[in-house]
Amino acid sequence: MNTSSVAPVGPVNNFIQLWADAVAVVMGQIASAPYPMRAVGDEGMPPATAGDVQLTITAAGPVRGEMSVRIPAPTAIEWVKLFTANPDVSGPEPSADDRAAVEELIRQIAGHVVTNARPKGLEIQLTTVLGDSPTWSPGASGWICSAEGAAKTAQLEWKLSSALASALATAWQEPDAPKAAPPPATGAASREKEPKAAKTVVLPSKFDLLMDVELEAMLRFGGRDILLREILELGPGSVLELDRDIQDDADLYLDGKLIARGEVVAVEGNLGLRVTEVLAQRDSG
Repeated sequence: MNTSSVAPVGPVNNFIQLWADAVAVVMGQIASAPYPMRAVGDEGMPPATAGDVQLTITAAGPVRGEMSVRIPAPTAIEWVKLFTANPDVSGPEPSADDRAAVEELIRQIAGHVVTNARPKGLEIQLTTVLGDSPTWSPGASGWICSAEGAAKTAQLEWKLSSALASALATAWQEPDAPKAAPPPATGAASREKEPKAAKTVVLPSKFDLLMDVELEAMLRFGGRDILLREILELGPGSVLELDRDIQDDADLYLDGKLIARGEVVAVEGNLGLRVTEVLAQRDSG
């Protein structure tokens, strides 16, 4: 069923523009061709079908809430062709592998959004997973579509939860507009009121000073208590059973503090972690 869009305003509109710009950049790099995108309403947009790719994007940090993204099947198939460099991808609906490729593509686009939001004073963490249509009523919604000159036609529906829309309205910061200079004084009055030249010193913020500090990250698969006798009996071929099932998520510790959980994956021959949950900081007191 096609739902009427809830028009974005102010910071929400700016946030969606970040998404449109990020899609344009990422898809332009993949296609090696211009891929301009623009935010529009839902007039003339395709209704939802079973073949569409549905994703849930969870915002954490100072700004919290959910964003739902729906990519119609034709756009998903076209993006998979470009992303995987496989022109033979076809079919009326994306396969499971195709959907996983779209998930990774949206995850990369979300990374650009996070980076480009920081100059606006918006510190946000985005976690992307394949999901279902949202059960909540959107606080804002609409579409991002390819603009004139794009290498391929593309459409993407977005919905923001009321919590995320409200958080954006509070957290978004635009640079202050420069104040107009007063008209210069003339004659003797100008000489009397002429201020002395001041040297401007730009100091880095405290946050900037910490950005290059290195912290130790550790991936924990599980643990168990073990007797000294058992340690002495360990040798090549010994198996040490841990307290966690093989399908359970691994824990990510930063400088000894648990910050996230996720699935262990292989990345070009190395172990990696696909984050599925970012843990909120506990309130003290």
